[in-house]
Amino acid sequence: MENNNLGKSSLGMEANVAALLSYFLGFITGILFYVLEKENKFVRFHAMQSMLVFGSLLVISLALQLLAFMLWPLIILLNIAGIVLWILLMVKAYQGEYFKLPIVGDIAANNS
Repeated sequence: MENNNLGKSSLGMEANVAALLSYFLGFITGILFYVLEKENKFVRFHAMQSMLVFGSLLVISLALQLLAFMLWPLIILLNIAGIVLWILLMVKAYQGEYFKLPIVGDIAANNS
């Protein structure tokens, strides 16, 4: 679902740019934009989705690293998936699209 008239964020920038930036440093910028953005639901959605996706990836990656050395191929695959998701989600946010991932997209939509 694409919306080309997303307006401005309460931070004074275009909503699609703010949404893109909420993915830029993963969950860190997700938290920043979620806390700072007070009005624009589009930006809050992408910020929440960023927190959930990249926060989860960090926790899973740390858990896998704590497990046996034999799991290193899974860590590499997880890191590759994280990079692909990072690029995809930034592109979709910049295009003005509510691109919902399974599970976390619904949570982000309900909390934005």
